[in-house]
Order: sequence, then C-alpha cells, then structure tokens
Amino acid sequence: MSETRAIVLLSGGLDSSTVLAEAVAQGRRCHALSFRYGQRHEFELEAARSIATHFSAAEHKILDIDLRAFGSSALTDDIEVPKDSLDEGGGIPVTYVPARNTIFLSFALAYAEVSRAREIWLGVNAIDYSGYPDCRPDYIAAFEVMANLATRDGVEGGGVSIRTPLLELDKGAIVRRALELGVPLASTHSCYDPASDGTPCGGCDACILRARGFAAAGESDPALTGA
Repeated sequence: MSETRAIVLLSGGLDSSTVLAEAVAQGRRCHALSFRYGQRHEFELEAARSIATHFSAAEHKILDIDLRAFGSSALTDDIEVPKDSLDEGGGIPVTYVPARNTIFLSFALAYAEVSRAREIWLGVNAIDYSGYPDCRPDYIAAFEVMANLATRDGVEGGGVSIRTPLLELDKGAIVRRALELGVPLASTHSCYDPASDGTPCGGCDACILRARGFAAAGESDPALTGA
C-alpha cells in the first residue's frame, strides 16, 4: 500500500507546527510549504526550517510572493501592530492579510498536483483566533469544492482533501496535543511584532492567544523560558 503524500502549510508557529506533527504521526509523507510574503520579520521562517527538519519532512519549499505590493495589513505595510486589543471586538483586525489563506492554499494546490499529493494540511482554527474570515469552516469547505473543480486531478478522479485537525480545538487543547506529539515548542515562533533579536512582544493577538493556550494547558511556554 503506497503512502499518502500531503502538502503541509508551515508558518513556523504553534498551530502549523502541530499540524505537521499530526500529519507525520498519521503516516503521511509530508511536503512542507512556507512563504516569504513580505511579512515583518523572518523569525517564523527560521522556525519553519527547524520544525521541518525536526519532523524529517520529505521536502520543504519556501516561496517568495511579495504581498507588500498590496499592503493594507499591519503584517505587510507600514501600519502599527495593535497591542492588547484582542478582546476589544470591532471586526476583522488590521493584522489580517487580504486573501492570504486563499493565496497560500492555491500555491499548495498546485504543489499537490505536481507531487501527486492527495491532501493539504493547514493549521486554521475557528475557536481561539483573531477573527480572520479565511479561518472559518465554511471557507475551508468551499475551497475544497473549488479545488476539485479547478484541477486535473479533481476532474480525472481522486482530487484533494483539505485537512484542518485544529479547526475546532481551543488553544489549550492545541498546546496539549503539541506536547503529546513531541513538537519542539521552543523552536516555534508566533509573534507578529518581535524585537530585533526575536523576543516576542507579548502584546499582539498572536502572543496573547499563545499565552492563553499555555496557561489553559497548565504549561510554561519554552519559547519564553528557554527550556
């Protein structure tokens, strides 16, 4: 019986690293895919390299697509990253990168076709998240339908499925699952706006969600303690 190949979108953060670990644990031959898209820093890409190596990904590609050409996000434009504002409401936050998951999934879909992968795995979450529209279950379901209408594999049979094992987990459950899977959490990076040495800011949405996850799991974050 041949092994199932999977494309895993890997940012280097807690969620995507846990997804890669989950795919490996389920026996997938994983091809990791990361992006240098004009984000504010490269610490997450350094983390992605480390995580891909740790889990012996069959391949790890880092693609350059400069979304600074469009801007309109605090992650790709000269816009201040909001701090301590996660619970303030007010709609979709300025850290949302327009159509980012759609762009990333489209590249992953092309990669899946040429590598004969039947699955695309990603770490979206619809419970403890910042309210991004491209993290919702109905979006993922719609993209999977589109993917199998728009590709040769989808038309000729087989197609691709989108796997989102963290979609309905809270951050505490994600941290616990990461620990069960042996994710080297000290090597992951989540912060949107770190210091020049990579130290997390502690106040952006990503930092707050990560801290809440470790607190809910009753664990210390090794990325902060150095453990």
